[in-house]
Amino acid sequence: MFRTHTCGELTQANINEKVTLSGWVSTLRDKGFMMWIDLRDRYGITQIILDEDRSSKELFETARSLGREFVVQVSGTVIERASKNPNIPTGEIEILVDSIKILNESALPPFTIDDNTDGGEDIRMKYRYLDIRRNPVKNKLIFRSKVAQEVRKYLDAQDFVEVETPVLIKSTPEGARDFVVPSRMNPGEFYALPQSPQTFKQLLMIGGLDKYFQIVKCFRDEDLRADRQPEFTQIDCEMSFVEQEDIMNVFEGLAKHLLQTFKGLEFGDFPRMTFADAMRRYGNDKPDIRFGMEFGEITDLAKGKDFKIFDEQELIVGIAAEGLNTYTRKEIDKIIEWVQRPQVGATGLVWVRYNEDGTFKSSVDKFYSQEDLAAWAERMNAKPGDLLLVMSGNTTKVRGQLSALRMEIAERLGLRKSDEFAPLWVVDFPLLEWDEESGRYHAMHHPFTSPKSEDFDKIETAPGEVRANAYDLVLNGNEIGGGSIRIFDKTLQAKMFNLLGFTEEQAEAQFGFLMNAFKYGAPPHGGLAFGFDRFVSILDGSETIRDYIAFPKNNSGRDVMIDAPAAIAPEQMKELFIATTFTGKE
Repeated sequence: MFRTHTCGELTQANINEKVTLSGWVSTLRDKGFMMWIDLRDRYGITQIILDEDRSSKELFETARSLGREFVVQVSGTVIERASKNPNIPTGEIEILVDSIKILNESALPPFTIDDNTDGGEDIRMKYRYLDIRRNPVKNKLIFRSKVAQEVRKYLDAQDFVEVETPVLIKSTPEGARDFVVPSRMNPGEFYALPQSPQTFKQLLMIGGLDKYFQIVKCFRDEDLRADRQPEFTQIDCEMSFVEQEDIMNVFEGLAKHLLQTFKGLEFGDFPRMTFADAMRRYGNDKPDIRFGMEFGEITDLAKGKDFKIFDEQELIVGIAAEGLNTYTRKEIDKIIEWVQRPQVGATGLVWVRYNEDGTFKSSVDKFYSQEDLAAWAERMNAKPGDLLLVMSGNTTKVRGQLSALRMEIAERLGLRKSDEFAPLWVVDFPLLEWDEESGRYHAMHHPFTSPKSEDFDKIETAPGEVRANAYDLVLNGNEIGGGSIRIFDKTLQAKMFNLLGFTEEQAEAQFGFLMNAFKYGAPPHGGLAFGFDRFVSILDGSETIRDYIAFPKNNSGRDVMIDAPAAIAPEQMKELFIATTFTGKE
């Protein structure tokens, strides 16, 4: 056999046992008369020792021929270690080696396989299979696996059925761009990779499965941000004969179970907030409530004081940054430069110091009295020692800009602590959002989301005021899950398609299979999908999903390890009836 034990399990209880280990050579230390080899596998590190009194010359020669990352098998006796290492489980023992067998040689790795590696991100992504040998990456993948198993155990106990849905499906016009796959057997026609299994899980409800789940890969061909991947994993779920409360209770239960299992934290009922309140108080629909700095709207207080910049704006709103009255003017200017970056897009901001003696000093003292500024401070729940930061503009735009600033200030103040968890449900989203470019409404979630029953009468008269029967689960300022009650009535679904600008012919061509299924007794149903990669990373105290994916893409959507995407051979192009390909020169 290759091994009797792993490199992470031997202790003093094994002293004097004959053992065989296999793994990678992590480090070698040669003192001439004595050698130590650290042997590593997935489970840990065990120190191997040779000395001139107890080891043969031939064994020394074999050991000195080894290099870093050689794959070897060693046999020997477990002995007590003279210089113990309390930092590893095997630190009290070592192996007095009898034999070393080289199973495979290794080229010199392009970076150090160590927790604190000297390899940059690009080189580590190119050699990802080596990066996975490092504890920080390996342990994240193991943690991901454990979370997946807990998800399955929880949902299985709730009578959910795990079903795989198709990966080669039909392209739809809603949502992000699809990745498309040409069909050789159907010339000129294409499959799409699923952005989610949405229609299939609804069909499973029509099929009577009642409770479905799947830990499933999804694909979106959209512009990438720093921490977004073109392929990602969802915990996808659907239930029949349920209302919004039923679904929220089940999946709040799942979130509580994972937080208790992996972080040892107990939670009562998660707080809830409407979409409108989230936008008014925090400027976005996934607020981080681990800290305060709620928005204070001062439009009525700040207008009409001859400050033209404010007088011309739709909304004037600010936050109180705790303790930042100590910031110098140069440091405040740095904040102003930060909000003026293209990523934020603000033209500037107004600042107000709330001094410890209760007085105020601001960048707009010429226009506002001490009483005016005191009223601002009260709206923002400020206290002496705080720095008020005020922005103005179009309501939607300025809320987004101030939300970005709020998160930046929280980062500077150390308020976004990875070991603190603040879950939140956001509910009552708008059903539709108006798109100026296309001149029509788009579904804020997807075309199958049901409007709230009390808003049915507004669908034709005031569609922009209709609220969706939808809900998002937010954790630490990240949306980790979202879902809705679905439309299950074919008449209402047809009305929804019409509202979204589909002709009857277009709706039939795209979703005829679903509409036809509705004719055969669709039950009331709804569901939710968790972003699995994001949820796992936050549970583990990180907001970077890339390290929790075995083989991630870079910020350009490329796999630099296998060099994909890549051109295909002309013969393949011909088989797929694709005449030309884009070369980048057209």
